[in-house]
Amino acid sequence: MIKVLVSGYGVIGQRLADGVALQGDMELVGVVDASPTLTVQTLRDKGMPYKLFAAYDEAAKTLKSAGIPVSGTMEEILPEVDIVLDAAPGGIGEKNKDLYLKHGNKAIFQGGERDEIAKVFFHGYANYEDGLNQDFLKLTSCNTTGLIRTIDCLDRAVGVKRVAITIVRRVADPGDYHRGIVNALQVDKAPNHQAVDLMNIMPHVDATGLLVHTPITHGHFISVLATPNDDLTVDEAKKLFYAHDRIRLVSIDQGFQGNASIFKYARDLGRSRGDIYEVPIWEDTFVKSGKDIMFGIHIPQESVTIPESIDAIRAAMGMETDRLKAVGKTNEYLGLPYWK
Repeated sequence: MIKVLVSGYGVIGQRLADGVALQGDMELVGVVDASPTLTVQTLRDKGMPYKLFAAYDEAAKTLKSAGIPVSGTMEEILPEVDIVLDAAPGGIGEKNKDLYLKHGNKAIFQGGERDEIAKVFFHGYANYEDGLNQDFLKLTSCNTTGLIRTIDCLDRAVGVKRVAITIVRRVADPGDYHRGIVNALQVDKAPNHQAVDLMNIMPHVDATGLLVHTPITHGHFISVLATPNDDLTVDEAKKLFYAHDRIRLVSIDQGFQGNASIFKYARDLGRSRGDIYEVPIWEDTFVKSGKDIMFGIHIPQESVTIPESIDAIRAAMGMETDRLKAVGKTNEYLGLPYWK
């Protein structure tokens, strides 16, 4: 049984903990945090389903003074851990890496860390083999993770020569106030990092894109224009996506009018926090122009990277060398694809 610690119990960390806890071949040792945030208070008020370790000695005092039960410090528990899913705020993971090296832990870092933190930029479907037995891996961002799922799906079937994307990006997660109360669009300089990151993992694909920040919270929307090497019909593209266990085809006629509809559906389904792991693609958005295929996808930013993070554990720990068996095992424990 692989022993896993989650460092950083925030937006991503709490979801990583839940995802690991579902894996039949992994043990969640506990979670790490430094202050009594609302998320940590929620952990207490739920009866501490996971052990909480303080990020450092002073943090232990702060947490205890707030009435948060603490089982020790991160450095105390690291010798008992095989691998750490580091979901600490950007830049903290790089400091934590020194501790992991000291105690011989492997670690998976989230997209907010610098690329240099690990030799391998990892995606479960696109380059699983590159992550095998690595000490450190870095995950892609939420948009890049979902985007690569779709492009890798097409690329393995017919090859993809070029990709052009436009991202309509949520400005903050639900509950965040640090971006202020906004009523405007903000355009980033091109190309966006998601297109650059895609080429990092899939260097044979020429990718570029735009990014527009929007005053919404429930998910991103990506318009994708892909040029396959071999001619591909819309129906053939839909069949490829339908066969993928982390991609779901939805339609306006079904009631999926936009990002809010998907979030409502997830809540009505009883999903914790309104999370879904899959990437929805609107059937209504498929357009073909020459060889180009265009479609629109939804990125559930808080939960979409969880499956690939768990894939990364399987790769780094050498739990499974076969890519499809590895992602298949992760999917099985996460209950994917529940819609088929």
